[in-house]
Amino acid sequence: MKKVLATEKAPAAIGPYSQGVRGGDYVFISGQLPIDPATGEFAGDDIVSQTRQSLTNIKSILDSEGLTMANVVKTTVLLKNISEFGAMNEVYASFFEGECPARAAYEVAALPKNALVEIEAIAYCGK
Repeated sequence: MKKVLATEKAPAAIGPYSQGVRGGDYVFISGQLPIDPATGEFAGDDIVSQTRQSLTNIKSILDSEGLTMANVVKTTVLLKNISEFGAMNEVYASFFEGECPARAAYEVAALPKNALVEIEAIAYCGK
């Protein structure tokens, strides 16, 4: 069974996609740009503030399903500049306690709205 997720605590989709979808025991969260849902603008112009906002958006979508960052089993991080990996990684680590999810990180040619980072996640919500 498929359930489309939507919360006002994360930015609305800017295209034909959902913030997230629950399918069975998994939640698939679309790539989150560093948009502050209260303002509709990027949360800063540096990798630290943008990473924090992207992960906060993921956390808000998880919260809407009664889940936490501990439920995340896989993430993908897209970076405009891989040289900012270290700074992104420091912020990223602060969102996960104990066992971290599997992850891939890539440098990409460009991101929507010229963001510095976009992060997607998969969470397990079964027993």
